[in-house]
Amino acid sequence: MAAPVAKDQELELHVDSLAFGGNGVARLNGFVVFVRRGLPGDTVRARVTKVKRSHAEALAVEVVEPSAKRVDAPCAHYPACGGCRFQDLAYDAQLEAKQEQVRDALRRIGGIAEPPLEPILPAESQFFYRNKLEYSFTATPDGPALGFHRAGRWDEVLEIEKCWLTTDLGNAIRNAVRQWARAERLEAYDQADQSGYLRHLVVREGRNTGQVLVQLVTAAGERFDREELVEVLRRFPEVRSIHWAVNETPAEVTNLPTTLLWGDEAIEEMLGGLRFRVRPNAFLQTNTAMAERLYALAGEFAGLTGGETVYDLYCGIGTIGLTLAPRALTVWGVEVSEESVACALENADLNGISNAAFFAGETADALAELRERAGDPDLIVVDPPRAGLSNKAVRRLGRLQAPRIVYVSCNPTTLAGNVKELAASWGYELERVRPVDMFPHTPHVESVALLTRT
Repeated sequence: MAAPVAKDQELELHVDSLAFGGNGVARLNGFVVFVRRGLPGDTVRARVTKVKRSHAEALAVEVVEPSAKRVDAPCAHYPACGGCRFQDLAYDAQLEAKQEQVRDALRRIGGIAEPPLEPILPAESQFFYRNKLEYSFTATPDGPALGFHRAGRWDEVLEIEKCWLTTDLGNAIRNAVRQWARAERLEAYDQADQSGYLRHLVVREGRNTGQVLVQLVTAAGERFDREELVEVLRRFPEVRSIHWAVNETPAEVTNLPTTLLWGDEAIEEMLGGLRFRVRPNAFLQTNTAMAERLYALAGEFAGLTGGETVYDLYCGIGTIGLTLAPRALTVWGVEVSEESVACALENADLNGISNAAFFAGETADALAELRERAGDPDLIVVDPPRAGLSNKAVRRLGRLQAPRIVYVSCNPTTLAGNVKELAASWGYELERVRPVDMFPHTPHVESVALLTRT
């Protein structure tokens, strides 16, 4: 049957809910239309942008009747900036939507009629919570500026004066680098024709230590005065580490080898009473306060008694594994990034933890060798990327027959798919799952799940 809408058609729609990813969900005679910039409770006039057999996509061009859940967004750059999607949605409504997204994924994809879902854990702070931000340089009439991509645009960067997700210090460092770039008459990189020089600025803050790492990313060649940049950044006593990276490819990436321009190779952060060294490319949860809550929840779900062998898969710099180590017999971490593994080993030494070991390798490929070294696991902790566990990883993890799996997820749809496969093929049952709001005003939601083998 043909879709009841056509591209470029304008419709009046009532938005019922939020889909995972952040678009509003409306229905036209039962046909689903995903509405960008539509909030639950809104009646909007929307222009259809894409039509498929199962659904359509549309952009809200006018709010005919605003939802009672709408609030005033505090940021002057909202909604043009693509960094936040929901500053104009009341926070309790954001939490409700994220809770329902996890429930819907487990029902629809996971095939669980009544998921054992616990109440979402709200963020401690709704603003100024990020410990890391990556800015893009852009050309303006006044010279280079720094900001984020405009909402829905990969080719246009919006200059930012004050970001509500970072701290006053983070905003001040970004603006100081902008002034330095203009004073040095440097050019911003142009993604369209791949000309120019300045590409990205990364600012990482140790929120519990007050230490800051700054990384400048440029095109090829050293066209700036190192000492001048260092002098500008050293005006901030919190800055302990200044790095420079070169990106010679069109891809917009910052995860690159770096040259230390000044200071320490890494900064430190404190999480759950432990010290962690953080290098430029090491993964660390970007909301420090909620990372502590997330790891505490993982520890609660793990239910360790002191005699367990724990596998910590996708271990990053060892944050979860080292948090669990005092309550385990041994912890064995695996991570594909050699830099992160080096940090994990260093972090174990920093904290005097001698019952944790970490290895570099692809998780699915490393499990057989890990089992030979460590023996059978009593608990497996997984914290995979957004794509979730690959089919191969699920199979090899299932063959280990660990009594319990604690799954830390940043994507409820891939969590649900993995849970379904672990249940159907390997005898696991989802016992508990609790969403955690790490990133207010964005579509992202984390979850901690406990699976037990029956």
